[in-house]
Amino acid sequence: MKYRLMDILACPICKDFPLDLIVFSEREVNRTIDQKKPFCELYCAYKKTDVKNVPNPPCEECIRKEIVEGVLYCKKCGRWYPISDEIPRMLPDKLRNRNEDLEFLRKNKEHLPDYITNKGLPFNLTEKTN
Repeated sequence: MKYRLMDILACPICKDFPLDLIVFSEREVNRTIDQKKPFCELYCAYKKTDVKNVPNPPCEECIRKEIVEGVLYCKKCGRWYPISDEIPRMLPDKLRNRNEDLEFLRKNKEHLPDYITNKGLPFNLTEKTN
Protein backbone atom coordinates (compact mmCIF):
# COMPACT_ATOMS: atom_id res chain seq x y z
CA MET A 1 0.00 0.00 0.00
CA LYS A 2 1.30 3.44 -0.84
CA TYR A 3 1.38 6.11 1.86
CA ARG A 4 -0.39 8.51 -0.47
CA LEU A 5 -3.47 6.26 -0.44
CA MET A 6 -4.12 7.60 3.06
CA ASP A 7 -5.07 10.92 1.42
CA ILE A 8 -8.30 9.32 0.16
CA LEU A 9 -9.08 6.53 2.65
CA ALA A 10 -11.83 7.04 5.20
CA CYS A 11 -13.45 4.60 7.61
CA PRO A 12 -16.02 2.57 5.65
CA ILE A 13 -18.30 2.43 8.70
CA CYS A 14 -18.38 5.99 10.09
CA LYS A 15 -16.60 7.84 7.22
CA ASP A 16 -14.05 9.49 9.56
CA PHE A 17 -10.88 10.92 7.94
CA PRO A 18 -7.95 10.62 8.25
CA LEU A 19 -7.35 7.17 9.64
CA ASP A 20 -4.36 6.42 11.86
CA LEU A 21 -1.68 4.35 10.18
CA ILE A 22 0.56 1.94 12.10
CA VAL A 23 3.30 0.46 9.91
CA PHE A 24 4.88 -2.88 10.87
CA SER A 25 7.02 -3.27 7.76
CA GLU A 26 7.66 -1.47 4.50
CA ARG A 27 9.85 -1.99 1.47
CA GLU A 28 11.72 0.26 -0.94
CA VAL A 29 10.67 0.37 -4.59
CA ASN A 30 12.42 2.00 -7.52
CA ARG A 31 10.08 4.81 -8.50
CA THR A 32 10.63 8.39 -9.65
CA ILE A 33 8.53 11.51 -9.56
CA ASP A 34 7.22 12.91 -12.80
CA GLN A 35 4.41 15.05 -11.50
CA LYS A 36 3.92 18.19 -9.46
CA LYS A 37 4.38 18.06 -5.68
CA PRO A 38 2.72 17.53 -3.30
CA PHE A 39 0.96 14.40 -4.46
CA CYS A 40 -1.48 14.38 -1.59
CA GLU A 41 -4.16 17.04 -1.40
CA LEU A 42 -5.30 16.85 2.23
CA TYR A 43 -3.25 14.51 4.38
CA CYS A 44 0.44 13.56 4.33
CA ALA A 45 0.55 10.10 5.95
CA TYR A 46 4.32 9.96 5.63
CA LYS A 47 4.57 12.93 8.02
CA LYS A 48 1.26 12.15 9.80
CA THR A 49 -0.16 15.64 9.39
CA ASP A 50 -2.24 17.83 7.10
CA VAL A 51 -0.51 18.71 3.83
CA LYS A 52 -0.75 22.41 4.68
CA ASN A 53 1.54 21.74 7.68
CA VAL A 54 4.34 20.34 5.49
CA PRO A 55 6.14 23.25 3.78
CA ASN A 56 8.54 20.96 1.91
CA PRO A 57 6.73 17.63 1.39
CA PRO A 58 8.98 14.54 1.22
CA CYS A 59 7.24 13.16 -1.88
CA GLU A 60 10.50 11.85 -3.39
CA GLU A 61 11.10 9.68 -0.33
CA CYS A 62 7.46 8.75 0.23
CA ILE A 63 6.86 7.52 -3.32
CA ARG A 64 9.64 4.93 -2.92
CA LYS A 65 7.97 3.28 0.10
CA GLU A 66 5.37 0.51 0.07
CA ILE A 67 3.67 -0.53 3.30
CA VAL A 68 3.81 -4.33 3.47
CA GLU A 69 2.15 -4.97 6.84
CA GLY A 70 0.32 -2.67 9.21
CA VAL A 71 -3.01 -1.45 10.53
CA LEU A 72 -5.41 1.35 9.77
CA TYR A 73 -7.34 2.59 12.81
CA CYS A 74 -10.40 4.83 13.10
CA LYS A 75 -10.31 6.96 16.26
CA LYS A 76 -13.98 7.84 15.95
CA CYS A 77 -15.55 4.36 15.94
CA GLY A 78 -12.61 2.26 17.22
CA ARG A 79 -12.43 -0.05 14.20
CA TRP A 80 -9.15 -1.38 12.89
CA TYR A 81 -8.33 -2.73 9.44
CA PRO A 82 -5.34 -4.94 8.68
CA ILE A 83 -2.84 -4.26 5.92
CA SER A 84 -1.48 -7.60 4.69
CA ASP A 85 0.76 -8.24 1.70
CA GLU A 86 0.52 -4.52 0.80
CA ILE A 87 -3.31 -4.62 0.67
CA PRO A 88 -5.56 -2.70 3.08
CA ARG A 89 -8.50 -4.94 3.98
CA MET A 90 -11.27 -2.48 4.74
CA LEU A 91 -14.35 -4.66 4.86
CA PRO A 92 -17.59 -4.00 6.74
CA ASP A 93 -17.90 -5.96 10.00
CA LYS A 94 -20.27 -8.60 8.64
CA LEU A 95 -17.85 -9.52 5.82
CA ARG A 96 -14.76 -9.84 8.00
CA ASN A 97 -13.36 -13.21 8.98
CA ARG A 98 -13.21 -13.29 12.78
CA ASN A 99 -10.62 -16.08 12.97
CA GLU A 100 -8.30 -14.39 10.46
CA ASP A 101 -8.60 -11.04 12.23
CA LEU A 102 -7.89 -12.56 15.66
CA GLU A 103 -4.88 -14.41 14.24
CA PHE A 104 -3.62 -11.13 12.76
CA LEU A 105 -3.94 -9.47 16.19
CA ARG A 106 -2.13 -12.33 17.94
CA LYS A 107 0.66 -12.39 15.35
CA ASN A 108 1.23 -8.63 15.53
CA LYS A 109 0.39 -7.92 19.17
CA GLU A 110 3.86 -6.50 19.91
CA HIS A 111 3.38 -3.84 17.19
CA LEU A 112 -0.11 -2.79 18.27
CA PRO A 113 -1.31 -0.47 21.02
CA ASP A 114 -3.65 -1.85 23.70
CA TYR A 115 -6.58 0.19 22.42
CA ILE A 116 -6.56 -2.03 19.31
CA THR A 117 -5.65 -5.41 20.81
CA ASN A 118 -7.93 -5.05 23.86
CA LYS A 119 -10.74 -2.75 22.73
CA GLY A 120 -10.65 -2.61 18.93
CA LEU A 121 -13.70 -3.36 16.84
CA PRO A 122 -15.07 -5.53 15.44
CA PHE A 123 -12.76 -8.05 17.17
CA ASN A 124 -10.15 -7.88 19.92
CA LEU A 125 -8.10 -10.23 22.04
CA THR A 126 -10.12 -9.75 25.24
CA GLU A 127 -13.33 -11.27 23.86
CA LYS A 128 -14.56 -14.10 26.09
CA THR A 129 -15.47 -16.28 23.10
CA ASN A 130 -11.88 -16.57 21.80
